Amino acid sequence: MKTKYILQRRSQVNIFLVLLLVSSSILKAQVVLEKEIKITDLGLHFDGGQVASGASNTGDNAPYDYYFGRNISAHGDCIKTYGNYVFMTWYRGGKADRHVMLTRYNMLTGALVTIEFPHRHTGYQNRYWIGESHNTIAIGVSPIDGTIHLLYDMHAYSATKPSDGSLANDYFRYSYSVKNTAFLPDADFTLDKFVQNDSGGYKHLSMPGSAPETEFVALTYPKFFLNDAGDLFMFMREGGNNNGMYKFMKYEASTGSWTDFTDFNSLNAKNQPGITYNWGLYGDIKYENGKIRIGFQRRSSNNDDKYIYQNGVYYAYSDDQSGATGWKNYKGESFDLPLWDADFIKVMEPGDYVQTIQKDQVRIVDGFDWTVTEDEDVHIISKVKDNQYNVTKYLHSYKPAGATDFITSEDFSGGSTIYTSGNSVFLIGLTTSKRIFVEKAEGGTNNFTRVYEATSGRTFDHGVVHIDNGKVYYYLMENKSGNAQPLYLQILDLGIVPKDPTAVNNFTIQSIGETCADKNNGKLIITGDASHDYTTTINGVTYNFNKNTVIEGLSPGTYDFCIDVVGENYNHCYEVTIAGGVSLSGKISVVKKSASVSVTSGTGPYRVCKNGVELFETHQSHFSIAVDHGDEIQVKSKEACQGIMSKTVNLLEEVKAYPNPSDGLFELYIPNSIETLDLEVYNIHSQLIKVKTYRVNKGKVSLDITDKPNGIYFVRMNLERPVFTKLIKK
Repeated sequence: MKTKYILQRRSQVNIFLVLLLVSSSILKAQVVLEKEIKITDLGLHFDGGQVASGASNTGDNAPYDYYFGRNISAHGDCIKTYGNYVFMTWYRGGKADRHVMLTRYNMLTGALVTIEFPHRHTGYQNRYWIGESHNTIAIGVSPIDGTIHLLYDMHAYSATKPSDGSLANDYFRYSYSVKNTAFLPDADFTLDKFVQNDSGGYKHLSMPGSAPETEFVALTYPKFFLNDAGDLFMFMREGGNNNGMYKFMKYEASTGSWTDFTDFNSLNAKNQPGITYNWGLYGDIKYENGKIRIGFQRRSSNNDDKYIYQNGVYYAYSDDQSGATGWKNYKGESFDLPLWDADFIKVMEPGDYVQTIQKDQVRIVDGFDWTVTEDEDVHIISKVKDNQYNVTKYLHSYKPAGATDFITSEDFSGGSTIYTSGNSVFLIGLTTSKRIFVEKAEGGTNNFTRVYEATSGRTFDHGVVHIDNGKVYYYLMENKSGNAQPLYLQILDLGIVPKDPTAVNNFTIQSIGETCADKNNGKLIITGDASHDYTTTINGVTYNFNKNTVIEGLSPGTYDFCIDVVGENYNHCYEVTIAGGVSLSGKISVVKKSASVSVTSGTGPYRVCKNGVELFETHQSHFSIAVDHGDEIQVKSKEACQGIMSKTVNLLEEVKAYPNPSDGLFELYIPNSIETLDLEVYNIHSQLIKVKTYRVNKGKVSLDITDKPNGIYFVRMNLERPVFTKLIKK
């Protein structure tokens, strides 16, 4: 079976409304809690105290101390949606466990499937008993080929960090699946769908593609994002806090590889003319309103100014869908990458809004985020604290569409995250009772009003939100105790983006080709976003449905059809290809005592048998197995009608001599099962010049013809059948 997907691109709705709908809530906007699902009772959490880097191990039954922050599960870029699935990453608690976990929730069936990876949270500087909040698990899903990508448990590690070299061979951690894993049936969504490394594990020290392994060193804060074409991007920060750079790369689904990195900025900026200090950046790269954009605060290596950590607000965007070129500051002034002078894209300085001028008295760390509305209003929120005078201010900097400059308002209640839907802007924050509030303003304004505040119900310690097509997928850790705490998923219909049956992205069409040639069992799966009465006609048969339908029994070919929106005088038209069935084909090559299998066509998983006994089942199309002379190898497809690949191992077919050419001393490599060997040597004139019975020692026979003239010789080995090999004496 060969599968092809026709994807109707869903415009990402950038709303960050995190709403908890309970019966006693104060409700001022139409919000519906569709589902609440418990993911696990065992989300890892750092429930101890903040400790120094050299803290001793207090034992696995003690609270989990930490170095930076308390959160590790439901933290970072840990939730994504794809089709009818929600994907969430987490570490499993308690302190003695710490395994990397991936859960997939099926929104149609309600099924939860979880994969446990062998890797365990390593803790701060590879001291597992000290929790490390930087070491999140980012997840990306390619809508083009259905692959799943994980980046996890990294904080600027390298061969020399930690300094004891304990992570010298484990400083970059990347796992990825074979194609189409994202939508496999629940029973098939298992660990073996992830590609193994050379040692049989699932961690890779680099990402396959053109970037050399030296580029995957000292990286932190992994994140994934998509553009409108469905291209998957990854970005991370390289370096440290005041000498750091952002770098990003794109996944090429057609080849299953990643491009080289594009560096937004570079390390060691002070080496450039006019740059006095190195600097790093704290912020985000996002794809908003049709463009790749960046917003951050700078952390300078100037240790004598009034700033403890960050300063400034910086923003830029690219007119290039790849982000490699076309970068501009908010004034529309162009610059090339890498950016050396951050001041070229500076928007404003939060430190100007407090009184102190004393060294290390301005703290700018929390409450920074940004977004861009559909009308191109740019909104940035930030927070600044004056430690000398104990004054904290929440700032909202915004540039209405068409304006030349930003407006900064201090009349702002604060929030942790800001997103948009259409031309509206939304803030999110937690009340002191650990429940959610939401405020809303029109794009290009500061007129926020509270539209939602939960006053009772479950309370939460923290959470991460992913927005897709008008729904909130809110991934939460409940406010409990211990280092293994409950994680929940809430799915909320915001009621902000109307589900329009005539919207161009209303339908997702999935085509599934026939399993084998001439079976005529292809399928079309039609999934509507809006519930409505629809009708379509395919092969002369009319199908009526309300939201979803599956059309089966289709022969290979191209289908042109339209879906009529009943009562709206409107239809959606598509051209979809049902792929023809395939046969299992490929190659089985034997080198010494290893058979390398390469499957070029056929449907996985593949069952691998040796001498009639099944060894394993795999979705990977390239793998090796150990063999001996005479073994029968069979590879079978998931679909029996696709046939079988088979080979009888004959280790006598390619007896080799090394070195060849030589000065007359050769070693012949033959199967270990042979104890003695009758050997004849002929010269180029077919004259027999040597005959002898040799004892085989560990699969080798030493042959000495140093006393013979230089030239070409032929060796006949009298095995089950004569085997010849050519020797060259020089």
